[in-house]
Amino acid sequence: MKKYFFIILAFTLVKISAQSNPEKELGIWYMYNGSHKVSERFSIKSMAHFRFFEIGEDLQQYILRFGVNYKIDNTFSATLGYAFLDTDTTFGLDGGTFGDHRIYEDLLANHKISKLSFAHRLRAEQRFFNSQTGHLLRYQLGLSYPIAKKWSTYIYDEVFFDFDGGDAYNQNWFGLGFKYQLSKIVKLQFGYMSININNLNLDRIQVGIAISTDHTKKK
Repeated sequence: MKKYFFIILAFTLVKISAQSNPEKELGIWYMYNGSHKVSERFSIKSMAHFRFFEIGEDLQQYILRFGVNYKIDNTFSATLGYAFLDTDTTFGLDGGTFGDHRIYEDLLANHKISKLSFAHRLRAEQRFFNSQTGHLLRYQLGLSYPIAKKWSTYIYDEVFFDFDGGDAYNQNWFGLGFKYQLSKIVKLQFGYMSININNLNLDRIQVGIAISTDHTKKK
């Protein structure tokens, strides 16, 4: 009887371990990004992401961002903003969440070589969470290329550096996919992203909508 008990116990533990391993699941991010031009040099940036461990269930994190962007010239711009993140660090368990308040600063550069567009983003973030502070530096390089009148393809890589002691390397995001220009102000996105963080490799589908408006144009 004990033999069967230990076999059942071992099987149960293996099953729980597999269920609690997020690397075995294909997650999904639902994303909104907004850019709203209010003057020749200033625009308002907004963002809301809902990130799931699995498709349709087990919310891992939601993040809200709000910022003000200043256009320096036709190539460079800078953003100052605030973000709030609510994160569940457990998978398949009700482990509770913690809030993460961030101040962030972006330096952005955009340029083209023929039809190939380059987008550079250097982001510094100051984190305030669990009575602690943290500092992140992120660099993203993105490329996009039009493949039809309303379709384009993109690829990007972003590396994170942590300045709170220990290893400087924090994580890496690599993604690619397609964008569709639904209208003058609405663009849809569908893609795949690979995340390397804390010796974990996570696979994510990305589904997004971007809304860009220009409030300086006369009606």
